[in-house]
Order: sequence, then C-alpha cells, then structure tokens
Amino acid sequence: MESANRDLKWDFEGEVLVRCRRVGPLDNAAYVVACPETRAAVLIDAADEAERLVDAIGDLNLVAVLETHGHADHWQALGAIRSSFERAWVGAHPADLAMFPPPPPGHHFQHGEEIVFGTCRLRVLHTPGHTPGSVCFLGPGMVFTGDTLFPGGPGATTPPLGDFPTILGSIRTQLMGLDPDTIVYPGHGDSTTIGAEVATFEEWERRR
Repeated sequence: MESANRDLKWDFEGEVLVRCRRVGPLDNAAYVVACPETRAAVLIDAADEAERLVDAIGDLNLVAVLETHGHADHWQALGAIRSSFERAWVGAHPADLAMFPPPPPGHHFQHGEEIVFGTCRLRVLHTPGHTPGSVCFLGPGMVFTGDTLFPGGPGATTPPLGDFPTILGSIRTQLMGLDPDTIVYPGHGDSTTIGAEVATFEEWERRR
C-alpha cells in the first residue's frame, strides 16, 4: 500500500496496518488501523492535534472513529475529524455518551460486536472500570486498550465514574486470557504485551 504521504511509516505491518500518533498535552496515543488490501481504515480515539491525525490518515478511506471512552482528552479532535471525513461514523459505548460534546457518537457499541473495515475486523470488548463505558478493540494479535490497561497496570479509577474492583474484573475476564504475545496498544504510553503485564496485574489484584 502506498499513501499520498509517502514518508509516513507504519508501526506495525501484518494482517492490519497500525500507525500511532502521540498527541496533546497528556501524550495521548491515537491509532490509525488500516486494511492492507482495501485501504479502508479506522481511527481509534480522535484525541487531539487534528492536523496531525488527518495527516496520519492520509488518503486512506476512513470508515469510522472508534472512541475507547468519554474522557475529553480522547475526543478533542473529534469535531475536526468529522469535518474532514464526513462519511466516517463515530462510535462509543452508550454508558459514556453523555461525556461527549454534541452531537454525541451516533453508533453505540455493544460487547462482542465486530467493526468491519475492508477485509479486517476489530471486536469490541466492554471493559468498564476507568469509566462505565470504557471499551477495548481486539484485532489480530493485538488489542487497543484505551485507558483500561497500561504498561504496569490498570488505568485510573477516579470516582465517581471509575471503580477499582470493576476495572480489575474487566482486565481479568476480557484481557488476561488473551494470548501472551498479544500486543497491547494503550491510550497513553508505549506498547506492551499481555504476557508482560500478567505478573504486574496479579500484584494489583493481590493488593486490590
């Protein structure tokens, strides 16, 4: 695949293509995930710095913007992305819709549903705990975890939306059973793997 922006590199090339942009004052990680056969793509979290995200998308066919949760640092660029890619739909879990500016995301994620772009698919995993509507997106050999799981442990559980036992349960039931080699792409920080996070997570569980 070639892009109109020929100098753009992919962070991962396999069954899907993954490009990460670190944006905004909180160093959010936004991800362009593309089908290598059809040029269809999704953007995971329109976090900030819209011009850089538009550049990262390039001439790909953006099908959708997938929001991991409703905290504002994950949707600051959403309005501009909507304007630049008018055919792309926006999705979030219904439990977080009130956290988005109008108009809220029109597609409401359900646990287990599949997001199709080209010949590629991402499966929605509802992982509440950071917020009630936090979700992860499971792809081939990778999972995009938003603020649910980071290198070193679970995301923050600040009340009233966050809940520590809930996020531990989400990680245990939805993420820790994945193949240890599964790449974890978090909403902040560097990538890791499920296997690398098992021991740390078990320590968090013991401490609760």
